[in-house]
Amino acid sequence: MAVPKRKTTPSRRGMRRSHQALGVEAHAECSNCGEMKRPHHVCSHCGHYDGREVVAAGNSGKGLKTAVRA
Repeated sequence: MAVPKRKTTPSRRGMRRSHQALGVEAHAECSNCGEMKRPHHVCSHCGHYDGREVVAAGNSGKGLKTAVRA
């Protein structure tokens, strides 16, 4: 079984953990309603993406409209 020979110092422990920080999640303003949404995602408030309505408002994530997909 592997056992450390010496105690890991707080400095070395901190250097090892320096790359584990979480990044800030990006947000962009919806061009239709102005709500904040994640980039390249359908707006959860109005259901628009790339200038057109993809999902019925208030129904985001439930299914695509058939008229828009055609």
